[in-house]
Amino acid sequence: MHLLVVEDEPTLARYLRKGLEEAAWTVDVTHTAAEAWRLLSVNAYDLMLLDLGLPDADGGALLRRLRAAESRLPVLILTARGSVEDRVRGLNEGADDYLCKPFAFDELVARIHALLRRGHHDRALTLRVADLELDVARRQLRRGARRIELTAREFGVLELLMRHSGEVVTRTMLAEHVWGDHYDSLSNLIEVFINRLRRKTEEGGAARLLHTVRGAGYAIREPSE
Repeated sequence: MHLLVVEDEPTLARYLRKGLEEAAWTVDVTHTAAEAWRLLSVNAYDLMLLDLGLPDADGGALLRRLRAAESRLPVLILTARGSVEDRVRGLNEGADDYLCKPFAFDELVARIHALLRRGHHDRALTLRVADLELDVARRQLRRGARRIELTAREFGVLELLMRHSGEVVTRTMLAEHVWGDHYDSLSNLIEVFINRLRRKTEEGGAARLLHTVRGAGYAIREPSE
């Protein structure tokens, strides 16, 4: 799952990125409404955490623009504006939930989970390739009856591959989706994670689903393809 955090307070933004990544989500962080809109136009996010007090625009204006574009992206407002009137205004402008600062991180995670389970109805929350099933909302992977544990990065790699089942996913796509600006193009991290996923999904002699497409990238597909 890919989250966008729009928060202009640097310390809180770093805290949110660290905590959410440790909770196994891929996270992009921006500090302005303009940059948030640019990111929203080029990435398929699953949820946005939005501060209302941004330096270049009110977060509510960004939210109204998003809803005017008929986006159903779940939006959780994080703000110090805690009055009933502020909460009502945020919800009326199109927010799905509202959490006042300061907040407990466990409560934030619980609210994110609830919104992701509800979804925005244009991205599948259960992905299947053969007998491999990825429950995106619950972050659970099964192959047949066997439960497979994944790290946050492994989950991100596999989710992207399964969303493009039968298609070639390039190294660039994987790097941008899973590592973002933190990826070193000279490293072999992607190969390492692909090999980890193969070991986990092929345990017990199960058929190979994850393939290398030489010179192009990787693909996950049914054994018969």
